Amino acid sequence: MHGELTLDQGLAVFFAAATALSNAVAVATQHIASTSSVERLKGWHLVVHLFRQPLWLFGWVALTGSLIFQALALRFGPMSEVQPILVTELVMALLLRRYWIRQSLRGLTWVGAIITCAGLVSFLGATSPSGRANVPTTSSWTMPVLASLAAAAVFVLAAQRGSPSRRAAMFACSTGVLWALEATFIKATTDTIASSGFAGALGRWPVYAFAVGGVLGLFAEQAALHVGPLKVSQPFIVIVDPVVSIVLGVWLYGEKLRGGLLHFGVGGLGLVVMCLGVVLLTQTAPDSMKAELHRL
Repeated sequence: MHGELTLDQGLAVFFAAATALSNAVAVATQHIASTSSVERLKGWHLVVHLFRQPLWLFGWVALTGSLIFQALALRFGPMSEVQPILVTELVMALLLRRYWIRQSLRGLTWVGAIITCAGLVSFLGATSPSGRANVPTTSSWTMPVLASLAAAAVFVLAAQRGSPSRRAAMFACSTGVLWALEATFIKATTDTIASSGFAGALGRWPVYAFAVGGVLGLFAEQAALHVGPLKVSQPFIVIVDPVVSIVLGVWLYGEKLRGGLLHFGVGGLGLVVMCLGVVLLTQTAPDSMKAELHRL
């Protein structure tokens, strides 16, 4: 994002925002559907229950759109630029709550949204993420993938015990790590398709890693949404994903952040402010996404 905004950068920002909107729709609809039963269903009974929920199925449509938009965003821009923009999912979720579900929202919640956006803009403006378009060599993936999977597994193990809030937080952290790793697979897959075509991509590993990573991420996210309150799981997913994505973007793709103490300081402060805004937003938003009765 150095200097004047290029066409590729503009497209990356646009498709990243579209991804955030699709994610907001998917999380809202699937959370409502997964908590609609008074019983705490598990296993096969939960799967059957969810497939009978139109909102849950619509959430899958939104997730499909999110995947397409994210692939396009990562094709045009670096991970360290695209993934942080996905934090605007929470702001878009607020708009859905207010104008679709018709919920009343506190003023502090909107302040949290403003702080989140201000922190994001500060981070992107100060660090100006940039990166090369080539796919990393196969051998360079080993350590980042192993480290990400190990971290996700530790969080899943930690989620086996504790209160609903603690379990939701741990599953959400695992989800954030897996979605960040999945972003690297999405980028690798789209780059491979661009260079080798769809037929050629089928003979390369990224497309299969993308499929497996997506399944793991979805399982972790569904667990996070089902075991505890949304106000716990959502902020952890939204914060962990971009932070890990920045690390993976620099580690794997050699992406660059604008150097210098001032730029790093402002960028780091912006990232912290963004996270604080996310916490304020999620902790002051309504506990559920159930529609409110209209008042006269």
